[in-house]
Amino acid sequence: MLAAGGTGGHLFPAEALGAVLMKRGFRVRLITDARALRYSGSGGLFSNDMIDVVPSETVRGRTPWALAYTGATLMAGAVKAAAVMARLKPAAVIGFGGYPTLPPLFAARLLRIPAVIHDSNAVLGRANRLLAERVDAIAISLPGVLERDPALASKAVVTGTPMRSNILAAAAVPYPTPNTTGPFRLLVVGGSQGARIMADIVPPAIEQLEAALWNRLSLVQQVREEDMVRVRAVYDKLKINVELAPFFSDLPARLAASHLVISRSGAGTVAELAAIGRPSILVPLPGAIDQDQFANAGVLVEAGGALRLPQSDFTPSRLASEISALAAEPDRLSAMAANARKVGRLDAAERLADLIARTANIQQ
Repeated sequence: MLAAGGTGGHLFPAEALGAVLMKRGFRVRLITDARALRYSGSGGLFSNDMIDVVPSETVRGRTPWALAYTGATLMAGAVKAAAVMARLKPAAVIGFGGYPTLPPLFAARLLRIPAVIHDSNAVLGRANRLLAERVDAIAISLPGVLERDPALASKAVVTGTPMRSNILAAAAVPYPTPNTTGPFRLLVVGGSQGARIMADIVPPAIEQLEAALWNRLSLVQQVREEDMVRVRAVYDKLKINVELAPFFSDLPARLAASHLVISRSGAGTVAELAAIGRPSILVPLPGAIDQDQFANAGVLVEAGGALRLPQSDFTPSRLASEISALAAEPDRLSAMAANARKVGRLDAAERLADLIARTANIQQ
């Protein structure tokens, strides 16, 4: 039984693991909150008949009423999850983070079912921190996540982040080293919490580039519908070769085709950049309590595969300067691509499946 929060960052690694487990002959189910239903029936692994929905709630405020409501909802979810598990008798429960994993993992603890959690971030997420002492094993994507906590580090295994098949296919594409006269392919993505800042900063940065680079530029940018008109107006004025959309269903292939990526540094994005091996300029989402995106970006920066710009430094002039410098140094971009690739773990799903089998004492 796979437990994951109702967002792609949690569900996609669960889906990748589920595919490997099914190839090994296991039956797999997803236990989550209602948000995950929007991913079912759209070509993903989990159809509606493979999903068990339990109540869940995120901590949205610190008032006594808000905390009481969250606690009561999570308790109700744990009761329902326990009923589901008592009926299905799973061999193991694996959590991928997010508050919707709390009820299933608490239920697994109550029923003494072997439990594993996985965290893709360079800093353990809040839900996983609550669960870490209560599970049998902790799978982490990056080394050093628990180095300051020996008790938890003793049951931690570095597996990497499980990657779906389209990411693995993109990872097989060699980096298309640019030259100083040919096309320069730039991909700008921001995710649900980052597209606005990209719409505010990237177009004026492109305006500050030299005209010779405008002529070379092939730009793909994720843009929210409400920002589309103003962003397109800038690029039309510059006669930039551009493709704008709120969402790209073939994003892994576009990552593979890019010479440079500008993005937020969520755990999934960083893992995909590492797996595919593409140089990037990363802008961590500010304001997070545990600064997870700042730490995630740091992993690629330390490896020499990315530049990290805090949002306070993410200005049009600074971005224009960085793009110009990188576009003029193809060898540097190639080195960054290779360095990013060294961080990637393409066998993460297999590693995690092995860990689950050992933890649950399953003979394969």
